[in-house]
Amino acid sequence: MNISIITVGKLKEKYLRLGIDEYLKRLSAYAKVEVIEVADEKAPEELSELEMVQVKQKEGERILTKISQDTYVIALAIQGKLASSEELADSLDKLATYGKSKIAFVIGGSLGLSEEVLKRSNEQLSFSRMTFPHQLMRLILVEQVYRAYRINRGEPYHK
Repeated sequence: MNISIITVGKLKEKYLRLGIDEYLKRLSAYAKVEVIEVADEKAPEELSELEMVQVKQKEGERILTKISQDTYVIALAIQGKLASSEELADSLDKLATYGKSKIAFVIGGSLGLSEEVLKRSNEQLSFSRMTFPHQLMRLILVEQVYRAYRINRGEPYHK
């Protein structure tokens, strides 16, 4: 399976990079995983509603250029479906079983995802009703994908 994690912005925090690199290394035994960063849109701290929409649209256009037609897209969105680790594992297993070999998880910028990206997604997934920094979501996501593979293989890790 080929998994892309498409995310807005550069990851600057060393501790997050180290954690993500560790899980990507572990995941390499199960799947080809690639992190694709698209530029975030520079914007002032205080934005109007219209300016927020424009920022998300510009970031969304960049995201959509990284998604091929045959890719199954899972958008990370606070309003998405909540799932347990076991349910995520089952979902990934079913996608593989039914021939979906290209999967993209999409993490938006600090303002979230554009309507266009949400419409392109095949499903929306929420890790919590809480808001997390989008950089931290990368680490949480790669850990959960790794956990999903371990669960599906019956390997010790999941507690």
